[in-house]
Amino acid sequence: MLTTKDNETVCRVGPDTPMGKLMREYWVPALLSRELPSRDSDPVRVMLLGEKLIAFRDTNGAVGLIQNHCPHRGASLFFGRNEESGLRCVYHGWKFAHDGTCVDMPNEPAESDFRTKVKAVAYPTQERGGIVWAYLGPRATPPPLPDLEANMLPEGQRVAQAVLRECNWLQALEGDIDTSHLGFLHHGAKTDADYRPGTFAYYAVHDRAPRYQVVDTEYGAMYAAYRPAGEGQEYWRYAQFLFPFYVMIPSGVMGLQIWTRAWVPMDDEHVMFYSMHHANTFSQRGLPLRAVDPGASTPTPEAAALAIPMRMQPNTTDWFGRFRLIQNASNDYLIDRDKQRRRLDYTGIPGIHQQDQAVTESMGTIFDRTQEHLGSSDVMLIRVRRRLLAAAEALASNSVTPPGVDHPEAYAVRGGGALLPRGADWLQATAELRKAFVDHPELDPTIAGG
Repeated sequence: MLTTKDNETVCRVGPDTPMGKLMREYWVPALLSRELPSRDSDPVRVMLLGEKLIAFRDTNGAVGLIQNHCPHRGASLFFGRNEESGLRCVYHGWKFAHDGTCVDMPNEPAESDFRTKVKAVAYPTQERGGIVWAYLGPRATPPPLPDLEANMLPEGQRVAQAVLRECNWLQALEGDIDTSHLGFLHHGAKTDADYRPGTFAYYAVHDRAPRYQVVDTEYGAMYAAYRPAGEGQEYWRYAQFLFPFYVMIPSGVMGLQIWTRAWVPMDDEHVMFYSMHHANTFSQRGLPLRAVDPGASTPTPEAAALAIPMRMQPNTTDWFGRFRLIQNASNDYLIDRDKQRRRLDYTGIPGIHQQDQAVTESMGTIFDRTQEHLGSSDVMLIRVRRRLLAAAEALASNSVTPPGVDHPEAYAVRGGGALLPRGADWLQATAELRKAFVDHPELDPTIAGG
């Protein structure tokens, strides 16, 4: 468990908090590129690290991420006119370029130079892999973007999606680095007979209490959960935590899985989940890509088993109106008690992502970690918390640059599962498989099963 002080430190992300300052050292996903579909399209309200911002794509295609309140009298720039390479406040006509420069003050005398003395807070942006990235940090020249393979795929090979979750960022992220819940929350109603012997899914259900290895890495931390497999083998699941809020879960075959998940704090009580993955991440298991399309009005049968939610409410323009699930706390996530009672489904909640969302949101917006009782299966959570707290303290006390900020190449890794000979060195045996940007045509994706 954490002390109250440490829990507050690791959860709070505002501009003047230790964790907020740490996260501002990095580029962070701000919104999907498709949320600004065309030049001079409608502005979008974006809550990011506790700041209210307005995103817009100008006439030249550049993306601006600017303060909500006009520097003149505080009217919201969300209502601004997006025109002629700038966002014009409708209150008095002041106009700002994507970098915050005031380019027009039509209510001031023509000879006035006052506009040269006013600038809106605006943050640098870059677009890559369907994501608009923003840098909210103190450097005049931002660091490089991280070399996240899933965010660097060519168009047509990549998928970028987003889902809002109403809880603190850390409890959402911790669900991704907790492998033991897989055999209960998601597969608790399954038995050995439901899966093909020799597959990852079979071994995960056959033994629901794996053992663990955990190590620090230059980019964060990595754990591997292992359990007996076939004769003379063990099934290993490797997951990555990468500063400040990225996870690579072990759901596929290591060496083939290209998937990064980001838990980006909107504020202390809301987090935006971004999934960046190869277009074949699900179809290589025999599932059609349409099964993971969040725009589908009706989920396919396959979709209920996937980690990406299928049915979304229409986006609205309020601060927390983007990418909300139809299944939510107000309707108990559409739980089916009859299916739960008859053990047709362990939770009765359809959808893997929805199951995760239900349990993490049910903890409350910020869980009091002084009340928890951690076991051996929680070793990765403990390690990640320590890494985050230590990095935040080092930055605050000694201005130590957090891990990975200046080393984008450190992010070029993968997670996933592997079958290893019993007693093999778990790190050495998978060193090549954990490298990103490497093809492994010799690997069989169907061994994942389920």
